Amino acid sequence: MDEYLSEREKWERLLGWLKANGPGIAAGIAVGALGIGGWRWWQSHTDRVELAASARYDQVLQALNADSRGAALQLIDEMQRDEAGSPYVDQANLAAARSFVEANELDQAAQRLSEVMQRTRDPQLATIARQRLARVEIAMGKPDAALDTLGAPPAGAFASRYHEIRGDAYDAKGDEAAALDEYRAALLAAGPAIAENDVLNLKIDDLRAESGLSRPAAAASK
Repeated sequence: MDEYLSEREKWERLLGWLKANGPGIAAGIAVGALGIGGWRWWQSHTDRVELAASARYDQVLQALNADSRGAALQLIDEMQRDEAGSPYVDQANLAAARSFVEANELDQAAQRLSEVMQRTRDPQLATIARQRLARVEIAMGKPDAALDTLGAPPAGAFASRYHEIRGDAYDAKGDEAAALDEYRAALLAAGPAIAENDVLNLKIDDLRAESGLSRPAAAASK
């Protein structure tokens, strides 16, 4: 029936509606404005944190390259205090772990890798840390711990590396048959592009020569 209302009546109805609903509309606009402002502040704050973490990460790498590991570790402590949650903290700890491995301080390397594995928000970084920790544990003479760390091999890009490290762990345990199975699974998971992986084939050939285990007919025919 609005088409039968006079302009004055329509105006009065509009004023009445605004009077009844105006405070709620104003509050909604205010809340929306605050939300947008808060989001922009958070984005700006996050960007500043990431820039600071990136700069410190570069300093960590420079310190490690200069054999100033003490300075690098101090920088990492500052990153963990000031930029906790940044992926650069995880990357810095991975770099520190590598320096400990190179210095044959395997306990320290394992600690750093374990921290990354448990605390990172990046699933790929967690997987990388898990693999490296397993390798360190094998080097420490703890192949069973390495197998526990690895767990079941995942599908996808990391499967081949998982199988290879599991093979290394079984080889360290003296379980040559299980090691051969894992190395062959690693070759299969690698796919045709790198199926002739020299390192894996060398490991397989060495184990076969040492153990006298024959290659399965199906594998030999490939």
